[in-house]
Amino acid sequence: MTENDNKIRVTAVDDDETILEIYETGLSPDAYSVKTFSNPKKAKEHFLSLKPGDAPHVILMDIMMPGIDGISLMHDIHSMDAAAHVPIIAVSGLNDAATLNDALLFGAMDYIVKPFNLDVLELKIKKAYELSLKRAPKS
Repeated sequence: MTENDNKIRVTAVDDDETILEIYETGLSPDAYSVKTFSNPKKAKEHFLSLKPGDAPHVILMDIMMPGIDGISLMHDIHSMDAAAHVPIIAVSGLNDAATLNDALLFGAMDYIVKPFNLDVLELKIKKAYELSLKRAPKS
């Protein structure tokens, strides 16, 4: 077992570098392994190249991004074998019912509005992680 095995693997996709920095610095490196993408197209390529078992435990997905919006990307990720089981937490600056509903309808298991409280985010990540372990394909 490597030291990474006991960490929660989080992949974050957000076109705002400041938010990605908050994930990288705010989530303890002792408990989390964080991989970030500021370009949704690069994130999609990453998910397409995953081998079974290499998927993150949790995905943090911004909704409003140029090129590919978060809701489309969520749909794409959930249609990929290696990442179909991974819970997604939608992250958005929009706090309206329509956006929230769309995110949940298209595959997000939870939702957090920017600016967010890191403690609340960590609770949501831990809840998603538990779900991820239950959903993960048995090897």
